[in-house]
Amino acid sequence: MGAIMARSVDVYVGQRIRQRRWMLGVTQTQLGDLVGIKFQQIQKYETGANRVSASRMWDIAGALEVPIAFFFEGLDGQVTDSNEAKGDFLTDKEAGELVRAYYAIPENQRRRLFDLARVLSEAA
Repeated sequence: MGAIMARSVDVYVGQRIRQRRWMLGVTQTQLGDLVGIKFQQIQKYETGANRVSASRMWDIAGALEVPIAFFFEGLDGQVTDSNEAKGDFLTDKEAGELVRAYYAIPENQRRRLFDLARVLSEAA
């Protein structure tokens, strides 16, 4: 794996950390406190500026309540060396707020809302 691909993977993992953190409504400071590091280090992980070690990834996965594999889901070797993911909905403030609100809804109601959204999107 070349240096460009390695960096691309670091950026992708960082984006997945940010995505999960936002979905849970956790700040960088809160995540840093949970894993025993400063928020600036979380920022560096999320941008891909710093590579996440295996032990730190283990800590972050536990804090964000996901398996380590979550950070690699969707990674198919086609990642480009870019700080912005194509279609990264989390760069849209409204979309991020929508996701947080969605996960704040009780599960049975959330399932109904999801079904409604699916029907409406098919009708469009």
